[in-house]
Amino acid sequence: MSDVCRAAAEDASAVLGRLGSGPAGMTAAEAGRRLARFGPNAIRTHRARPLRVLLRQLRSPILLLLFLTAVVAAFLGDSTDAVVIAVILLVSVGLGFVNEFRAERAADAMHDRLRHTAIVVRDGRRERIDVTDLVPGDIVALSVGTVVPADIRLLECDALECDESILTGEAAAAEKSVAPVRAGTGIGDLACAAFMGTVVHAGSGSGVVVATAARTEFGRIAVGLAAQEPETEFQRGLGRFSTFLLVVAMVLTSGIFAVAVVLGRPIVESLLFSLAIAVGITPQLLPAVVSTSLAAGSRALARRRVLVKRMVCIEDLGDLDLLVTDKTGTLTTGQIVFERAVPLGGDAADLFRLGLLASEGDLSGGTGVGLNALDAALWASPDAAAAGTAAFHRIATVPFDHQRRMSSALVSAAGEPALIVVKGAAESVLSLCGSVDDAARALLDDLYRGGHRVVAVAVREAPGVGRLTARDERDLALRGFLVFSDAVKAGARDSLRRLAELGIDVKIATGDSAGAAERICAELEMPVRRTLTGEEVDRLDDVRLVAAAVDATIFARVSPEQKGRIVRALRRKGRAVGFLGDGVNDALALHGADIGISVDSAVDVAKDAADVLLLDKDLDVLAAGVTEGRRIFANTIKYVMMGTSSNFGNMFSASVASIILPFLPMLPGQILLNNLLYDASQLAIPTDHVDAEQLRAPAHWDIGAIRRFMLLFGPISSIFDFATFGLMLSAFHAAAPEFRSGWFIESLATQTLIVFAIRTRRVPFPRSRPSWALAASVVGVVVVGAWLPYSPLNGLLGFAPLPAPFFLALVALVAAYLLLVEGAKLWYFRRLSASPVAAVRQRSRRTRLLRRAAHFIERSPRSVSGTR
Repeated sequence: MSDVCRAAAEDASAVLGRLGSGPAGMTAAEAGRRLARFGPNAIRTHRARPLRVLLRQLRSPILLLLFLTAVVAAFLGDSTDAVVIAVILLVSVGLGFVNEFRAERAADAMHDRLRHTAIVVRDGRRERIDVTDLVPGDIVALSVGTVVPADIRLLECDALECDESILTGEAAAAEKSVAPVRAGTGIGDLACAAFMGTVVHAGSGSGVVVATAARTEFGRIAVGLAAQEPETEFQRGLGRFSTFLLVVAMVLTSGIFAVAVVLGRPIVESLLFSLAIAVGITPQLLPAVVSTSLAAGSRALARRRVLVKRMVCIEDLGDLDLLVTDKTGTLTTGQIVFERAVPLGGDAADLFRLGLLASEGDLSGGTGVGLNALDAALWASPDAAAAGTAAFHRIATVPFDHQRRMSSALVSAAGEPALIVVKGAAESVLSLCGSVDDAARALLDDLYRGGHRVVAVAVREAPGVGRLTARDERDLALRGFLVFSDAVKAGARDSLRRLAELGIDVKIATGDSAGAAERICAELEMPVRRTLTGEEVDRLDDVRLVAAAVDATIFARVSPEQKGRIVRALRRKGRAVGFLGDGVNDALALHGADIGISVDSAVDVAKDAADVLLLDKDLDVLAAGVTEGRRIFANTIKYVMMGTSSNFGNMFSASVASIILPFLPMLPGQILLNNLLYDASQLAIPTDHVDAEQLRAPAHWDIGAIRRFMLLFGPISSIFDFATFGLMLSAFHAAAPEFRSGWFIESLATQTLIVFAIRTRRVPFPRSRPSWALAASVVGVVVVGAWLPYSPLNGLLGFAPLPAPFFLALVALVAAYLLLVEGAKLWYFRRLSASPVAAVRQRSRRTRLLRRAAHFIERSPRSVSGTR
């Protein structure tokens, strides 16, 4: 029986006694001892471990087999080739190791910077700690939107409900209580327990931690998945591509070796050559290129004031094509200003005073610290100081919540009966009033049409009442409306236009009225197809909500639960949905989105739920993040396209030449050196510029398109390889060393210089310039390749000097090759763009589990030591 199942069958006091805890929690010293005993509350670690990174470089079976074959060759007397091959392989592995390890260190620093926290009671005081520091016996507070940080036996519940779909698959939230259950009850029916990784859907509560880390129900599942990060579409496409190339390499290698054996060629030499061809085709440094791109991307995003909690979030940002956001602070300034009180037959000053009384501000001192935005605006008004609130005594309050959408106060003044004052969303307050005439409703409609935020105020005398509950909010008399404004943010129209240029649709989800949201959209010239209210959302089942949500632009008067439903409905259409929010009421939608986005100034529960933090609540900052994610994908695709064009073509040419020539067209060591130089030139790809049209929509992996690209550009490369063969044999009458030198230089030049054509759909250089780093690395590698036949190492590497006319012919061949590639590229992309492939993506439950598990990552040793 698991720890949480055992605790759920016991009385709460018995669980506290067994764990040596109580309502005041443990002492900090005892918590420290238990942390040393039980270990951190972490499901995964994210540490840059050199050995693990090194093993990743060596896990290619082709690479290992080639290394072993080189060892065999050394024992058989071919020591020179064996040493050359071994050195080149070691340099290649070292290059990949250095770049990936640096990227892992950058990821470590990022994980340590952004942590998830929980509120606990220790030494009788509430404090916020890192979730990984939780131990059994800790008393934890739960509120709406909180990710439950451990397996907990509940001690207090106030209408508490938890979304446990991550564990049970049940869509409906589970209601919670404190009463123990029968022993042997399944986890889906443990009403007195809250499970790690689930989300508080409604209400609040507290409980005692009974299990942490891998001992929790969620932890056992997440650890069993044995994965470090949830896979993105980008990573899955990368895996499919690598598998495709591995199949091509194995077919080509097996064919070459079989033919060589039939022709009576030396076995070891033929095996080395065949395996070298396989290494030449497979993209050895692709993981290093991707890791370097992501690390550089995270630094670039930080400079643009965007922080990502995990590296894969950068790729998720690039995938974004639908954004759901509140309007406050993104489309408007977020600086809410009280404009005026509109009484119904009474005095405006009296109505304004009632609004202050129904807030949580200090009535005697006239201060409004720590209030919500609307109440803060009331207290910031110049009239607040003279409103006379000091003459009143606030007896009791019912705070605002997103279900009632109102707050209430029971107040009294000397010599007057107690009065219940209710203030909140106009529709909610009006529904509790005894009667509301048509004139009042017409006035409210006029205020909404003016784009104002409107709060209704209603009262009821309550003589003799000493306490207040939500049930007392009835039989009210409407006294009037408080009118607020929130101006449109300067630059919001440009931000929306920039998002539209990136192919991102924007929808608004707000607790404000439909009229206020529509007015803002009109000012921003943002087309509105349909407005869906919270009441309409409740009337729709999940299937009908999908169609309605897709068609709607504005979701008005929606609750936190409705926001979450809307986000889930939009995701069912295969869209990559982002949600931008900063309040407690946004936490459920942040958890439900493909990528949750919050701001540094947000409440803790919203920041904890988000995947990405914006240091400025500005859509321009978000657009910069999306652009960076797409730039990384575009640059990685450049490397992929090169690997499937000239690189494949050259290896195919070598395969054919090895059959028809009396000698090997290139020695195994020369093939590996060629591949190493080529890979080194491409490590600068992450720095390259990306054309604007490549950023206008999310790009997706299309293995079919990559295959077609390979079958078109590979043969073009081979045509010029065969032309080089003919030139070397007929014009220069080259012997084996000269032949290999000439083809080495030509193949290296064509397969590296092609990046200038493939990196853009435009005409290269005049209309699209590469980064200086990429241009320098490519040209530098070509120069090194041309120098090697004349270097002191030429004999060791099997090269020989070439006559000067060869280089004149080489320039002509390379120029003709690049012109033909440019023409083929234009034809290919015209044909491809004529029949685009629509990518529909759905995330699996496994991906959701791994994403939630990212909340519980152990800090790196450097971070822990730095905090001591």
